[in-house]
Amino acid sequence: MNIGFVGLGRMGGNMVARLGHHGHTVVGYDPAATARQAAESGGARVARSLADLVEALARPRVIWVMVPAGAPTESVIEELAGLLSPGDAIADGGNTHYKDDVRRAGELGARGLAYLDVGVSGGIWGRELGYCLMVGGESTTVARLAPVFTALAPAEGWLHVGAVGAGHYVKMIHNGIEYGMMQAYAEGFELMSASDYGLDLAAIAGLWNRGSVVRSWLLELTADVLATDPKLTGVRPWVEDSGEGRWTVADAVEKAVPAPAITAALFARFRSRREDSFADRLLAALRRAFGGHAVRR
Repeated sequence: MNIGFVGLGRMGGNMVARLGHHGHTVVGYDPAATARQAAESGGARVARSLADLVEALARPRVIWVMVPAGAPTESVIEELAGLLSPGDAIADGGNTHYKDDVRRAGELGARGLAYLDVGVSGGIWGRELGYCLMVGGESTTVARLAPVFTALAPAEGWLHVGAVGAGHYVKMIHNGIEYGMMQAYAEGFELMSASDYGLDLAAIAGLWNRGSVVRSWLLELTADVLATDPKLTGVRPWVEDSGEGRWTVADAVEKAVPAPAITAALFARFRSRREDSFADRLLAALRRAFGGHAVRR
């Protein structure tokens, strides 16, 4: 299949390489020259602008957008909408908010353009192992891009989950669950690291992946990380969030659905960034005020 691909960074570049490996013809574009050069050296054809990209594709065109969510995605899709023709299709594989998908699909549909939202999971390992794809949109457009999904995903690794917005909605919840799982592992391993037993945490992580009920790919990664740096001396305790955990919590509030584990995991990430916490200083001051407890200066 002939497909255009916008965004040739860490994720996009690997996806382009996987598509090429499976026999698809890809024309890529990225504003960064280094990203274009890397894709070109991997065998992809590279355009110098979005206009050149559109011109290089046979109609009806298919263009996959893999750029950061928010303004970058909006800008790219708005420009593409002015360049494409009725019958062409755009697939957004970034971490877009699902409500933006619904709005965008309506705007593009008025121009005769098809739109799919694709939640993508797999990280930097997706090029080798495949990407889990959660697809939202009209079934006819999904069927048209099925060869692309099949190439990118492992066996049975993609699913048409529903109408426009459903793909990114499912991916949003996926990431919220991911936050909770990671937090639970982090807390459990910190407890073991503080024990008096001198436990081999990497070996325990490996053991748990052999038949235990908490086995997972995240636990495999935990074993690898701890085997490389058991004390995590090279890692600063600062945990970012991509935004999807926030959207998941906001969705829970909107629907009045309790999600305490995911919410606590998100707040723990916020807490990790407080190097000089006013709240903690106030707690210490209050303990001194009511109980005469010492304050560390």
